[in-house]
Amino acid sequence: MSLVFYFCLLKKRQDKIQRFPLSPWAKAGMAIKDLEDEAKEEDHDHSKPHRDQHYLLMLATHGRFQFNLDFQEVIVVAPALLLIFPGQVHHTIEMLEPEGWAIGFDPSLIDHELQLIMERGLKGPVALDQQENLYHHLTTLTDLMAKLQSAGLSGHGIKVMHSLLDALLELIARQLTLQFPPGDPNKLNRAAMIEQAFNQLLKQHYKSWKQPAQYAAELNISVAHLYDTIKGITGASVSALIQQYAILEAKRLLCFTDLSVKEIGYETGYNEPVYFGKLFKKITGFTPLQFRQQYRD
Repeated sequence: MSLVFYFCLLKKRQDKIQRFPLSPWAKAGMAIKDLEDEAKEEDHDHSKPHRDQHYLLMLATHGRFQFNLDFQEVIVVAPALLLIFPGQVHHTIEMLEPEGWAIGFDPSLIDHELQLIMERGLKGPVALDQQENLYHHLTTLTDLMAKLQSAGLSGHGIKVMHSLLDALLELIARQLTLQFPPGDPNKLNRAAMIEQAFNQLLKQHYKSWKQPAQYAAELNISVAHLYDTIKGITGASVSALIQQYAILEAKRLLCFTDLSVKEIGYETGYNEPVYFGKLFKKITGFTPLQFRQQYRD
């Protein structure tokens, strides 16, 4: 059996995937932990699949890390950045000689433009160069944030922490945008903003909104414009992305809960079990039961 899916062998199954908020000791909508301490002392068991309600930004300065993010094995070799998005099912497989920080922060602390850049540029680990100014700036800012947090936060201290987080994210965004393809910045930004808004709506409404027209109406654009924009950026149609996101959630529920296939179909917005089964096999190559059996047995 593949190591990637060993975590499906859980002694006790659940009807829901565990979802965790920020740490109870978090202040100002954010919490910073030393990665070395994180490996020893955790608010919850990071070795078991779970979701977070917040962003989790890892700035690794030393060590090797192995994670699973939504059925993908991710290897991070420091120095590097990794961003885990709210709602992603993930767990830690291994951390070797970890050094650096993990910054959890509420989605309300990051504006739409930064969210857009992070979603486009931080879909996986990003390597850093210890000799570059960016690495020095990021580690200096994060170390300062950790020290301020340890000293206690209130009043202006909270504002300072928010400003430092914003500066940290802006530095990362600046570096990421240098990697984006050339073109008309305004045109790219308009299209990307539509894609981001569509993705946000998709995460909220995939269960009940199955038609592209519902998303286009909410975005106040034509179906054709939405189709052309999404197809141009992702290479996939709007309908395909709606189906793919629903099937991703179905895979999560098949692997991490004891819900029946019929119940999972309902949970992902498909009231007809036969149609759900055919769609699942079309996208994954497996029937729902084959998928569950393959990654549990």
